[in-house]
Amino acid sequence: MTNTKLIRILKTFIVIGISLILFGHYLLSYTDFTQQYGVMGIMICAGCIALGFACSLPTKMYLTFVLVKRENDLKSSITPPE
Repeated sequence: MTNTKLIRILKTFIVIGISLILFGHYLLSYTDFTQQYGVMGIMICAGCIALGFACSLPTKMYLTFVLVKRENDLKSSITPPE
């Protein structure tokens, strides 16, 4: 898998994770979802937020490692050896 394809996939997972976090927060704060469904509604909202964190946080770390490695490879290919 090429670096550009991997970076695109990681960015997609970050967007999905942030969307799930915002959706869970929206359900908890701005709708009557938790009042209608009680404890099960709270569990669904918390599950959305937890799944969003699980998708976004590790991919951010891995994406940072990939981008730093790519930058170091570019710097090493540009600078002439001594």
